[in-house]
Amino acid sequence: MRSMRASAFIRLVTALLAVLAIDLLFFRTLNPLLLAGWSILLALSLSYSHRSVLRGDFIERKTVSVTELRRMQLHALPSALLWSAALIYLSQTAALDDLILFYSVVLLLLVSCATLVAAVPLASIILVGTISIAATIAFILQGSVAMAACSAGIGLLLTFAALQSARHYVSAHLAQIHLNEKSETVSLLLREFEDSGADWLWQIDTARRVTRVSPRFAFALGKDASDIDGMPLLQLVSGDAWQSGNFPPALHELAEKLNRREAFSNMLVPVRIGDRQLWWELSASPRIGEDGSFMGFRGVGSDVTTEQESQEKISHLARFDTLTGLPNRLQLTEALGQAMAESDKWRSRCCFLMIDLDRFKAVNDTLGHPMGDRLLSQVSKRLRGIMSDNELCGRLGGDEFAVVVKDGSDSAYVAQLADRIIDALSRPYEVDQHTLFIGASVGTAIGPRDGHTVEMLMRSADLALYRSKDAGGGAHTWYKPSLHADAEERRVMEMELRKALERGELHLQYQPVVDAVDYTVTGFEALLRWTSAKFGPVSPGKFIPLAEDARLIGPIGEWVLQQACRDAVQFPDMVKMAVNVSVDQLTMPNYLDTVRSALSISGLPTRRLELEVTESIFVRGGMAEKMLSEILDLGVKLSLDDFGTGYSSLGYLRKSRFDTIKVDRSFVQGAAKDVPESIAIIRAVVALADSLGMATTAEGVETEDELRMVQRLGCKKIQGFYFGRPMDFADAKALFSSGGSGLIDAA
Repeated sequence: MRSMRASAFIRLVTALLAVLAIDLLFFRTLNPLLLAGWSILLALSLSYSHRSVLRGDFIERKTVSVTELRRMQLHALPSALLWSAALIYLSQTAALDDLILFYSVVLLLLVSCATLVAAVPLASIILVGTISIAATIAFILQGSVAMAACSAGIGLLLTFAALQSARHYVSAHLAQIHLNEKSETVSLLLREFEDSGADWLWQIDTARRVTRVSPRFAFALGKDASDIDGMPLLQLVSGDAWQSGNFPPALHELAEKLNRREAFSNMLVPVRIGDRQLWWELSASPRIGEDGSFMGFRGVGSDVTTEQESQEKISHLARFDTLTGLPNRLQLTEALGQAMAESDKWRSRCCFLMIDLDRFKAVNDTLGHPMGDRLLSQVSKRLRGIMSDNELCGRLGGDEFAVVVKDGSDSAYVAQLADRIIDALSRPYEVDQHTLFIGASVGTAIGPRDGHTVEMLMRSADLALYRSKDAGGGAHTWYKPSLHADAEERRVMEMELRKALERGELHLQYQPVVDAVDYTVTGFEALLRWTSAKFGPVSPGKFIPLAEDARLIGPIGEWVLQQACRDAVQFPDMVKMAVNVSVDQLTMPNYLDTVRSALSISGLPTRRLELEVTESIFVRGGMAEKMLSEILDLGVKLSLDDFGTGYSSLGYLRKSRFDTIKVDRSFVQGAAKDVPESIAIIRAVVALADSLGMATTAEGVETEDELRMVQRLGCKKIQGFYFGRPMDFADAKALFSSGGSGLIDAA
């Protein structure tokens, strides 16, 4: 609308001159009254349009609607119709030459319209299109096809020209708007920069001396502006290093940039002001005079000390363990990758040692995680003390550590290093007035022999560590290719074990427990067996730990308990059924419901069910001990298995009301061989059990000498191959066939 107002007067004058030209050219040819009437109507239409553009109510507003704009553009329609009517009239009353002359004047009007009304192409199209169509029709009525074609072509060209002019106008206008916005943005940024206390301007001359010191630059240096003016920039930011010349690398780079007169941006520079270490971010460009001479540098700076310290802290956290301060998995992986690259380059060897703490979980479970964290801190200090420049130790996570040996060509040295680690980490720890004993297991892989990539080498060391743990801990194992085969077998066996219940491959066998006096069967211990379709009979010592690691012990243990209860119902009423329970089962929230369900479905009285647990249950504490108490409240009996071989403590017997203590077979065998320690332990356990009202069961009795010994020592019940190996349910039931009492002939 502003564009239409700007060109309104020129358009009005151009149109009126065209009307005047027609009047002068045709006042003798056409009817004067008709010509005068046409001219007056056209002049009124042009005047009305001109008045509307100049005096519309939108003049005071900043915007107009699309409807208002289109309404103004339609003001061209009356003029277009009057010119068109004149053309049609001339085609009927005048000669072709007169029509061409009239069209020539109109054509000048159309060209000026297409040029002057670029901002509103619709008005141009209305005027040009309407008049061009009328002219084409007029020439056709005159019989001049050529002129009709020319007028049509000219009309199309002028329409296209009007659209192109409109596009150029809009593009130029938008460019001006963007330029204005950028100018406003720059002005705003400059005002903000001037008002901000975070950044400052600085300027130096050709001798690199500070000139025109800004107040904020002086404040950043902690000096007065008058004291700074004329001083070398490098002297101001280098502190004491100015005298010694021992500049940091970043200051050397800054000096080189200034010396080569090169522009630089966001250069991070360490600045020493008194005792404070700051970080500045500097940007500058050389100043060139009108004659092309170098005049120094002008730039900006900002204090980014806080951001830099935060970045350094984040970088440290990303590469170091927060608890121990040792390198974390990321840094260890990078170091191992570099060591492998060097080994490959020089045809040497590197080594990767994985370390796992033995019995650390017991510390966490009994004394709490804060105590475990303090213990890990002491472990890390001992590891640091062992390392040389050839090794990098770090923490992988949890209680797992690792060592990267950059040059591991000497196998004997690596073996000695592993032994030193085990010895150092196995010594007692004093933590918060507690004396703690843990150990360490180590697995070692040699690169690139045992793995061509970091991942493969770490996997190989992990397999070696697993073998050390499997051997009981406190050992160092070198990786062997067979470990991969063992791991693959374990993986496949786990997959088969997951399907064993569905396939019916699990079954129970029962080993009798007899009275030590009359040898009658007082109960059975349910023992789980697995006959795999792929592996055949699998030892319980192999698949039970696998089930615990794979979290399969829950469903398998539930099936064992239900099956044992169903079978126990078919034994005589005085026979008890003992079922082994793992620590993992007792820490499951729904285990008590599992016991209730098994008893309810089978109909077995609670007094005939005995659950066997090992001393490791007390290491878990809390939830497991609470579960034992709730099981006792049901009326189910408890038996403490393998007493004396694990975490033996008389306090455990006080915590839970056990009905039976089972003496481990290792003590039974030792007593039969007259080992004083074994005899003393069995005698003490029997005396303790008698005083607490508990029974004792001697496990693993296989010979008559062992039988006589445990009888003399006072054991109440006996279990072992001497009285019967684990047997199927049918064979166990046959012991009571034909009304038998279950008496087993000891002879």
